[in-house]
Amino acid sequence: MTDLHLLPISKNVVLEPIRKGFGRGLVGAGTINSNVVAACADLTESTQISLFKEKFPDRYIEIGVAEQNLVTVGSGLAAMGKIPFVSSYAAFSPGRNWEQIRTTICLNNVPVKIVGSHAGVSVGPDGATHQMLEDIALMRVLPNMVVIAPCDSIEAEKATIAMALDERPNYLRLAREATPIFTSKKTPFKIGQAQVFHEGIDVTIVSTGTMTYEALVAAEELKKHAISAEVVHMATIKPFDDKTLLKSVKKTNSVVIVEEGQINGGLGGAVAEFLGENYPIPMTRIGMRDSFGESGKVEELNDKFGLNAKQIVMSAIYIKDKKGASNAINTKTN
Repeated sequence: MTDLHLLPISKNVVLEPIRKGFGRGLVGAGTINSNVVAACADLTESTQISLFKEKFPDRYIEIGVAEQNLVTVGSGLAAMGKIPFVSSYAAFSPGRNWEQIRTTICLNNVPVKIVGSHAGVSVGPDGATHQMLEDIALMRVLPNMVVIAPCDSIEAEKATIAMALDERPNYLRLAREATPIFTSKKTPFKIGQAQVFHEGIDVTIVSTGTMTYEALVAAEELKKHAISAEVVHMATIKPFDDKTLLKSVKKTNSVVIVEEGQINGGLGGAVAEFLGENYPIPMTRIGMRDSFGESGKVEELNDKFGLNAKQIVMSAIYIKDKKGASNAINTKTN
């Protein structure tokens, strides 16, 4: 495997909110290109777009609490040759303004960069209304839309700069809580390209966003069970890197998909759709199963909904046993 310059998985890992990487990346993108502009719906500090506002006040627009207007203003700016980044909580954008995104941005295929912060159950005490779990499904279904969920703040910074160079509409999914930093400045990132963060031969674990660190922790734990897990980090959910996925599952012949969102229509849906048509194998999905979140501490919620390494380990053991049983049946039949 090519050296991906990943940091060690340890108890002493540094934590930082992924959204901080977005804030730094947006300043970097704005420094590179004066056409980069930004707008927000009265959540500058929370989404970290405040860093851009402070650096380039003449290129920032405060929209106020009007998310539908936020993205339509962004569409107009893009039509005039600008590269607009528009940010809010994911529960409101795309949660509240999906039709405007569909009609004014995707239908016209203009390069508006929609940043949905505070996604997933890791919003914690804010509860179900603010725990956006359907955004990947909502955005993945839109023609022309790119969907990205970075795994840590370092990758979020790279993704933001890459988005500014991309000519399509983009959606960037960000978490609120501080999460482990485990990639580095040298870890490769490219829109549309998955990365194999851990090589294995027994089971493929496909993950995105905050769950990739948990997948790597699970891969280390699975060694104790004599299971060699391959971790495929799918930072870009759309366009979907089917080549990297197919290469991995042809080696392992089983897959566990994990995400901090609804499994229906999300990353789990994307993987299941592709493999169902091209390479059916034993599969299980970890994520929100047709339910809303609830208020609570992040650790409590992750444990309740199985969004952690412990659940990934149990699922990998289950799917490996299922694969073994399937192989035995096929051998007997043949």
